[in-house]
Amino acid sequence: MALLLEKKYSYGFTSASQSTVMADDSGVCGVPLGIAIAAISSFINGSTFVLQKKGILRSRNKGCSYLIDGVWCSGTLCMIIGQVGNFLAYNLAPAVIVTPLGALGVLFGAVLASWILEEHLSILGKLGCIICCCGSVVLIIHAPKAVETSREELEERLLDPVFVTYILLVVLLLITLIAWVAPAHGTSNIMVYVAICSLLGSFTVPSSKGLGLVAHDVFGEGPPNSRALALFLVLLGVLAVSILIQFFFINKALECFSSNIFEAIYYVTFTSTVIFASALLFKEWTELTVTDSLAMLCGLVTVCVGVILLRISQEAVITWKEKEGQKKTD
Repeated sequence: MALLLEKKYSYGFTSASQSTVMADDSGVCGVPLGIAIAAISSFINGSTFVLQKKGILRSRNKGCSYLIDGVWCSGTLCMIIGQVGNFLAYNLAPAVIVTPLGALGVLFGAVLASWILEEHLSILGKLGCIICCCGSVVLIIHAPKAVETSREELEERLLDPVFVTYILLVVLLLITLIAWVAPAHGTSNIMVYVAICSLLGSFTVPSSKGLGLVAHDVFGEGPPNSRALALFLVLLGVLAVSILIQFFFINKALECFSSNIFEAIYYVTFTSTVIFASALLFKEWTELTVTDSLAMLCGLVTVCVGVILLRISQEAVITWKEKEGQKKTD
């Protein structure tokens, strides 16, 4: 696997303006390092919902706010560390490969929830975990090459009519969900909070990747470019606001629903939204061959099926023995 990744992704990027990190002795650079960071961040993020849910339950039993609970705070710290890792990963590897690797977090979260929250992980759930791993391997093998994008190209793409129309539709839908739908149906329908958090992924991931592209012009040698500084501040503001809103509604969802249920559904919808938004903005799919495109699609579907099996396993009961009532009678 390591040799395959090194052969596929070692491009010899050396310019300081490119988001490429060189390892000292291992020879691993760029995309493979981004994939490694994404995998580690996914495991860290997988513990976030479980720890926050545990903190909410503890504080509810104590009759105090979960904001002062130590377990909840540790979950929040994991979220911060995971977001920093995601920021690095998105600037080293394409979003279409980093985002699906979040399935590893769902897998780890399911296992952790069965231990900490005592949420049962059945045979079906374990099968879902295995399928998630298989789908992730397919995605890694057929991932697209990193597309070089300059600040000038980013500015042009941000003003592209198709992307602007998409963002306006997302904003309109978010306002509708937050202002009217969430107060009325948020506590009874999990898809309300999931939709809000997932749609915000259209802002968080492109902003994270954009900040990495603009940072060199702002913090590089010489005086900062005024246009680059303005774009950097706008992207930073969008990222901060979207993360804070996500953070708020994630905790609202965890107060009402199972962490496994929320995380599984959230992963599928968030991944779909992010890949679509990134494809419109960064056009990473243009670097894929037909074979790789089909393989990526199959890998993504495989991962989503695994996540759905994890979700179904919370309610389904599988037994290897035939029930007495179902035995055939002469």
